[in-house]
Amino acid sequence: MTDQVLTFGVEEEFFVVDRRGLLSHAGDDVVDAAEAAGGDQGELQHELTRTQAEAASDVCRTHSGALSQLRGMRADLASAAGKRGLRLLPSGCAPLSEEDLPVISPTPRYQQMAEHFGATARTSLTCGCHVHVAIPDKETGIRVLARVRPWLPALLTVTANSPIADGYDTGYHSWRYQQWSRWPSAGPPPKFGSLDEYESVVDAWLRAGSILDRGMVYWDVRLSENQPTLEFRIADVAATPEDAVLLAVLARGLVATALDDDAPPPDLPNEVLRAQLWRASRDGVSGRCPHPRTGDLEPASAVLDDLIKLTSTALEAAGDREFALEGTARLATGEGGADRQRRSFAKRQRGEDVVDLLAVTG
Repeated sequence: MTDQVLTFGVEEEFFVVDRRGLLSHAGDDVVDAAEAAGGDQGELQHELTRTQAEAASDVCRTHSGALSQLRGMRADLASAAGKRGLRLLPSGCAPLSEEDLPVISPTPRYQQMAEHFGATARTSLTCGCHVHVAIPDKETGIRVLARVRPWLPALLTVTANSPIADGYDTGYHSWRYQQWSRWPSAGPPPKFGSLDEYESVVDAWLRAGSILDRGMVYWDVRLSENQPTLEFRIADVAATPEDAVLLAVLARGLVATALDDDAPPPDLPNEVLRAQLWRASRDGVSGRCPHPRTGDLEPASAVLDDLIKLTSTALEAAGDREFALEGTARLATGEGGADRQRRSFAKRQRGEDVVDLLAVTG
């Protein structure tokens, strides 16, 4: 077992909407106001479009500490939004149909991205959740990445939270995953044999112009550019802080378990993994998910049970096992974000009801 419990961090993206639920262009103002109000945990950030806001936790060691930070930052942003007649919405896609394209944030990098990638940048309007888990070095990170890849579909089901988009039921639990996959550098990473192989792909993307900088490596799990971490980018923004932290502790458990695994990594072709991720985005946590060991469809809840068994030692060492068991049991009762969205929408076929369900109170 690794000598110490790994640290982690969580980043969450949100929509800023008006009282009805239509996208607002005041996301930057809400972030600035919340920062000025003096929240003492984490960091609030601007996003690609002015309809969004982002919150990034400090380095966390316990699930309770992470939960406290995410709750606090959500409340700070929601309070700043509320004072402007707006609301903070944790949903992977915007539930209501919009007449206008979002306004790109006025930073040189985001403006360049919008010009270079055109409609992909302007219409791939999604909100995700990213989890960073500490790793000793990048070479070790490549070894860990190869071992966690098969579990990406299971992780995707945990926070799936975007079935309702543009005013209709998409038929997917995570429509965000389908939308985000339009970026040329998005999707599952290959199984790399070395750091040099990883870097050669990134360099080829840069030379081809399919990314403008290394920050645009959008694989579902990647080496972080700015921290000594493995960054999981697979997930929708969670409906609740509890779901986000559940994702984080499962990701940390996977990394800790992989660090102690000397067996050869699974030989899972990217074409197969991509198909498995499609199924996970369609079915979510209340449907069926390909099992990493067999590739056969099983109830997603059963796959998550096996994930907890696999990582049990790491979860126990970090004090996360009971939290993970309680979280996955709750999701299995139909309390995942996508299931709740779909039930709310089905009553009256109104995206506004989904907004009312999810909007954060300050």
